[in-house]
Amino acid sequence: MIKQLFFAFAIASTLCLQAQNLPDNFYLETLDNGLEMLVIEDNSVPLVTIEIAVRNGAYTEDKEFDGLSHLYEHMFFKANKDYPSQEKYMERVQELGIVFNGTTSVDKVNYYITLTNDKLKEGLDFMNSAIRYPLFDTIEMRKENPVVDAEFKRAESNPQTLLYWDVQRKMYGDLYSRKNTIGDHDVILTATPEKMRIIKEKYYHPNNTLLSIAGAVNHTEVFELVSNIFGDWPQSDFDPQEKYPVPEFPALEKSENIILENEIAQAPIIMRSYIGPGAFDDLPATYAADVFSYILDQQSSKFQKDIIETGLARFANFGYFTNRTKGPITLTLVPDPARVEEAMAKIDEHINMWDNDDYFTDEQLQTAKDLLIIDDEYGQETTSNYVKSVSWWWCLKDIETYTKYAEGMQGVTRADIKAYVQKYIKGKNNITGIMVNEAMRSEMKVDELFKN
Repeated sequence: MIKQLFFAFAIASTLCLQAQNLPDNFYLETLDNGLEMLVIEDNSVPLVTIEIAVRNGAYTEDKEFDGLSHLYEHMFFKANKDYPSQEKYMERVQELGIVFNGTTSVDKVNYYITLTNDKLKEGLDFMNSAIRYPLFDTIEMRKENPVVDAEFKRAESNPQTLLYWDVQRKMYGDLYSRKNTIGDHDVILTATPEKMRIIKEKYYHPNNTLLSIAGAVNHTEVFELVSNIFGDWPQSDFDPQEKYPVPEFPALEKSENIILENEIAQAPIIMRSYIGPGAFDDLPATYAADVFSYILDQQSSKFQKDIIETGLARFANFGYFTNRTKGPITLTLVPDPARVEEAMAKIDEHINMWDNDDYFTDEQLQTAKDLLIIDDEYGQETTSNYVKSVSWWWCLKDIETYTKYAEGMQGVTRADIKAYVQKYIKGKNNITGIMVNEAMRSEMKVDELFKN
């Protein structure tokens, strides 16, 4: 009977694989409690990475919880029911030879450990304890709150980061917390175990989680272990994404300029942001956005030749960051302080040309696609890193979207890029910010140049 059950399990896994057109070494299955399990077999080294990814992050946070997904990530690596003190927790880490970490982004929180593959079961038990039974010890919380806040303060020492935050805050308005991973000082410093439990009850359920096991393992054996260890994790009686929907981000009503004065600025920095597409609301446009950004970044591009080679600026980048919904499109410019007005005029001139058929060459288009695919393939060389990219896309949309990324890139046409530019950039409202110190503000007549 047991053999029959596992045979049926393997067949179900294979059918799921075929249905989603996954790579040959990917094996995807879902437990009855909704936990999705992904196994990536890679026998190159005798290691295994176990990662838990949760559809949580800044996008789930209102102002009261701004930054607490990140704090929760830190509390994951603390005491739990099976290791009731930080000392016991770290003793187990050392016994198993675990390397561990976690990350928080706009659309994802993940936790991962890497250890030798002969300790796979122990590693799964360890992660099961952490995800299901955190204690949120009050004393440990008091210690960790300023640790997380210190990360915030370190980020504030970077003028480009400060400007980016201000531009995004203006662009997303009252919903800025839904895009602000780092959080709010006061919210972080006053966070309590009760708030951690609220996050857990909202999002930390098997039916909102992907468990990935990547490395020198056999998928059939892994599925059996996972079923035995995580199978009794109770699923919620609701879909967290439906029960706690993200409010619709409104369109910008008008373009605005902002000036940020800070003595840490050693050179003027300009940022301009537009509200762009997301993986859920306009996936094809996210591909076009990536390709077009890589076109503009090429030294042979008209953009770089007119902005950098002429000396108008020392740095110019026009990029896009994929989000579940409404990702930011951002120009970053470090202009010659004496030619700021000229540089911005040239930027506007180029934006007006971006939907011209002859703005870039066929070779530049193909080079951009190739570079994107090479970057992606390079990230696959280390399985422990590869699995994190896969799970990020699962949080954004699904795994199949990631496995078809190269296909999506290669399919981008001039018409797709033209549509992207016209829908999200050309003639669209934006927020433009400049950071300068007091002396630059006066010498460059910034208030006059950037008045609304």
